[in-house]
Formats: sequence, structure tokens, C-alpha cells
Amino acid sequence: MAPLPKKKHSHGRTTRRRSTFKASLSAISKCSECKKLREAHKACPHCGHYK
Repeated sequence: MAPLPKKKHSHGRTTRRRSTFKASLSAISKCSECKKLREAHKACPHCGHYK
């Protein structure tokens, strides 16, 4: 059985802990065929080219 916390953590302590859990931007690169921006490691939404 796991131990339980004796007291409630404050809102500030909770948000400081969660401040590192951020969403990051996905990698964006140019398509080699149509030169438009696309997500890395995915097919181009404009021309459908993948490597």
C-alpha cells in the first residue's frame, strides 16, 4: 500500500510543478517538391509527396 500525503499541496506548489509539462511545437520543414511548409516525417498536405 502506497503512503498518502499528510497535507494538501498549495495551488502555487502544484502549478510550479506543472510548469515544466508544456506542449512543444512540432518540427516544420519545407517540402522538397512544392517548397511549401509541412510537418517533418509526414506526407506533404499540399502535394502528397513523402521523401
